[in-house]
Amino acid sequence: MSSGDTWVYDFSQGSKEQKDLLGGKGANLAEMTTLGLPVPPGFTITTDACRYYLEHGTTPDELGAQVGEHLAALEQAMGRTLGDPADPLLVSVRSGAAASMPGMMETVLNVGLTDESVRGLAEQAGSERFAWDSYRRLIQMFGKTVLGIDGELFDEAFDAVKAEQGTESDLDLDAEHLRDVVDRFKAIVREHTGRDFPQDPREQMDLAITAVFDSWNSDRAVIYRRRERIPSDAGTAVNVCAMVFGNLGMDSGTGVAFTRDPGSGAQGVYGDYLQNAQGEDVVAGIRNTVPLVDLQEIDRPAYDELMGIMGRLEQHYRDLCDIEFTVERTKLWMLQTRVGKRTAAAAFVIAAQLVDEGLIDLDEAVRRVTGDQLAQLMFPRFVSGGDATQLTQGMNASPGAAVGRAVFSSETAVEWTGRGEKVVLVRRETNPDDLAGMIAAEGVLTSRGGKTSHAAVVARGMGKTCVCGAEELDVDTKARRFTAPGGAVVEEGDVVSIDGSTGRVWLGEVPVEPSSVVRYFEGELDPGADDADELVRAVHRILAHADEVRRLDVRTNADTAEDAERARRFGARGIGLCRTEHMFLGDRRRHVEKLILAEDDADRQAALDALEPLQRQDFLEIFEAMDGLPVTVRLLDPPLHEFLPDLTELSVRVAVAEAEGHHDEGQLRLLAAVRRMHEENPMLGLRGVRLGLVVPGLFAMQVRAIAEAACERKRAGGDPRPEIMIPLVGAVQELEAIREEARAVLAQVFEEQGCEVDGLLGTMIEVPRAALTAGQIAGSAEFFSFGTNDLTQMTWGFSRDDVEAAFFHAYLDKGIFGVSPFESLDRDGVGELVRIAVEAGRAARPDLKLGVCGEHGGDPDSVHFFHEVGLDYVSCSPFRVPVARLEAARAALGGDLAGG
Repeated sequence: MSSGDTWVYDFSQGSKEQKDLLGGKGANLAEMTTLGLPVPPGFTITTDACRYYLEHGTTPDELGAQVGEHLAALEQAMGRTLGDPADPLLVSVRSGAAASMPGMMETVLNVGLTDESVRGLAEQAGSERFAWDSYRRLIQMFGKTVLGIDGELFDEAFDAVKAEQGTESDLDLDAEHLRDVVDRFKAIVREHTGRDFPQDPREQMDLAITAVFDSWNSDRAVIYRRRERIPSDAGTAVNVCAMVFGNLGMDSGTGVAFTRDPGSGAQGVYGDYLQNAQGEDVVAGIRNTVPLVDLQEIDRPAYDELMGIMGRLEQHYRDLCDIEFTVERTKLWMLQTRVGKRTAAAAFVIAAQLVDEGLIDLDEAVRRVTGDQLAQLMFPRFVSGGDATQLTQGMNASPGAAVGRAVFSSETAVEWTGRGEKVVLVRRETNPDDLAGMIAAEGVLTSRGGKTSHAAVVARGMGKTCVCGAEELDVDTKARRFTAPGGAVVEEGDVVSIDGSTGRVWLGEVPVEPSSVVRYFEGELDPGADDADELVRAVHRILAHADEVRRLDVRTNADTAEDAERARRFGARGIGLCRTEHMFLGDRRRHVEKLILAEDDADRQAALDALEPLQRQDFLEIFEAMDGLPVTVRLLDPPLHEFLPDLTELSVRVAVAEAEGHHDEGQLRLLAAVRRMHEENPMLGLRGVRLGLVVPGLFAMQVRAIAEAACERKRAGGDPRPEIMIPLVGAVQELEAIREEARAVLAQVFEEQGCEVDGLLGTMIEVPRAALTAGQIAGSAEFFSFGTNDLTQMTWGFSRDDVEAAFFHAYLDKGIFGVSPFESLDRDGVGELVRIAVEAGRAARPDLKLGVCGEHGGDPDSVHFFHEVGLDYVSCSPFRVPVARLEAARAALGGDLAGG
């Protein structure tokens, strides 16, 4: 960047549209300043400066001078000088990335306080207690975030002073006690850094700014970005703002407010307030707050002004707003606003409400919700009954039903989850360092904090069940247990259940029931009924509009009539993958064994003849379930030996029988066949189209069963629409050989049955060579279906069953993957093969039907990609069908993956 670059902007210079440059916090502070709201003056150091620092290891040459210019303007506006001994200006230094990352990066308050200026602050404020409390907060936050000192050292020193005074509340400490705390904190800094706490106010500010930049790459920030798919090179802005104080006495305080309930979407007054406190006290959950509505009794003018500002902000942003504010001696100050994080249920309800209020249209409502949120709404919920004992009830911070073994540290949560345990993380209060454990756990339970505490905000953002502020629980993290009312003791490893919708906590496992949204999809709940809940109505309304605007069709992967019927209820418009191998399991394995052991054509045909009527009945039931909609049937794909006993187990069984004098000729023949067909790498062996070419009559039997079932369905007045798919094709010659055989069988069946059924013959594109020669293959295929599971394996050279357990965790930790390529499509590699095949296939055959049937068909990010490249449909499991419907519409409307 050139020497003329601007690295710093005053709050009066920006707008909410500049999030990428000013970060979300800075952009919104600028927006509120422009609106004329009471925002303390300040300035923002841009994300460009952060990226420069992260790339070069030093700040830009011009940054110091630009910060100095804006600091001088801030000092002039406030009529005070940073750290002035007589009347000091104090500032906060806060992070603020473009994407909300609550609690993941650093904040330092009260910057500018020194041994001299603390006395001036006391005189100006008329309160020595306030001044020394502010100074101890600065040293504590600065020591931890800037100097890298273990925060528990400060906590222990503070707790020691409180214990000496016989209290658990910091409010019971007077000025002399807090002066003692400051001395102890300064001693900790000296001991652990080898230097005294900085007494130069500008040095404090500059060090705090670089600490915020450094926090972009802290472990918790990296983990959060990876989970939320936030680009690692975005960087954070830094906001320097004149301090206003909520800890000046009981006529002061700090709070967090929501313009609607972020848990349910209900309209009303929601938030927390804490008298005589600074903002971090609310978020950290160190002291339990009072409901925001209580501010009405504490300070009615400030409450009325806040209500007016909240209404104005919601109208301006056209969305739920999350607001941080401070009252300084009855004067209201706005410290932050942003579009608030919300639960999945609240997202749908609020979107529908805003449509009714005329603030947004239905297109925007679809953009405001996500497929991931819809998937969360389909999770089961607790029902009464069972042997579990209710222990207590806290705040319903983030809904859901979570059952797991109680653990008391983030590290234990990660460790136990890694070995397959389900856990609930129990803490007094969480802090940003607990993020890894929160991600690993089924749910989070805290004894402190409210709906705006760190645990609640982060859990809501992740869709994680959370109960906060369960005050009756005495949580002892060192002893790894908690004690409930009545004396019940829950040790680490005991099973607990927490209900994030009601706040209830149980010892033991509570039974669950389907969610109301699943019951709606199953047809059990009528969204138009008078007693239909608001969530079901909102989901119905938004999905109905999604179906009107999406271009991509949505099918399902189903192998039984039952699955097909359920998927149709969930909105599937056909079957994109019917796996015929699943029809060969159970009692039918013996017919497959006979096919493999056949010694001549007659034995082989007899085995095929036994399988055909079974297959025909399967297909008939599926055609009935999906009448009038396409059904893509994949001919047999896996190696035949998968239907045979395991080689080792069978060898042992035969050897034991021989040792006991039992000679079983059939078992010996079976063992010989298993040995003959054993492959070192069966996924790359005799399977798919290769089976059809090598095993005479196998694919012909399946095609005949499909055709006969279609004719039977048509004679019954139905409308079957079969599509026959040939798997694992790598060369057009393979497809041509099978296609010729299939067409001959179809012609024969239609002649015998006296009927004609329209259908298609196509192939899966799951071998890289098929994608690269798609133009040739399209000449012999009427449709392509991308098998992205195998295509991913073969493109990466991965054996999925092996690599996910072997090294994917390390790849994710090292940032090689942002997400597993089996979970979300690798756009650059596998996606490029899909793009090549789409373009070449359509060039050769303009009417070529294109779909995808791998697991990626239900992944939101992948659905957006499939829309972009021009596929006709995606296919996924029945429970993912509603997710795909919604994301297909969001892709058509240009909605980003984060939603509202």
